[in-house]
Amino acid sequence: MENKNNLEAVPAQFTGSEMDVIERRNCSTLAEAAKVFERACARLLSVNEWGGYAGISAFQLIDPQGIRAERQAQLNDYIRIDIPGPGTQAGMGYDWVQVEEITTESDGKKQVLSMVVRPCAHPLSRKKETAHFLKSEATSSFVITRTGRCVSAEEHARNEVPNTDSGSLYDKGRNFMVGMAAKLGFSYPQWKGLVKALLQD
Repeated sequence: MENKNNLEAVPAQFTGSEMDVIERRNCSTLAEAAKVFERACARLLSVNEWGGYAGISAFQLIDPQGIRAERQAQLNDYIRIDIPGPGTQAGMGYDWVQVEEITTESDGKKQVLSMVVRPCAHPLSRKKETAHFLKSEATSSFVITRTGRCVSAEEHARNEVPNTDSGSLYDKGRNFMVGMAAKLGFSYPQWKGLVKALLQD
């Protein structure tokens, strides 16, 4: 993992919609804050547990060879997302993102873990069509930060545009509907539930 300022972990916004979901917890001691931070980091990387935290979609970590992984997320892993309702044909019934960046930072006063994921093709598909309701320009950045006794958990969505350019006619229609629902804020409760759960005891 490389060291990088956590503000740089969030890609610039240049198209479509964006969303910021932030939850903070103020701890009574530095030791408690350190414990909350470490637990939040472990939960963030435990992608297979996200469904239990967020309560809407189901998430499964898939390794770069396309095999289910029962471990913490690593660079280049895939995340298979089971959104309620019909899935994409390109994604064989699911939406897919890939982990393109995991960074850490620690200077004594501040600790940061960030993970950036981006819509991608099904890992075993030959067509390489983006198998997600958003175009591949979109990103979701998850950031856990401890500054002194304050710990924050954040999700930053950038460049969200419905994926209506690739895939079958069915996929285009489905992606438009799901993408518009996300733009209207229907994905906010899921990510709010996740970031809150990351900081809870």
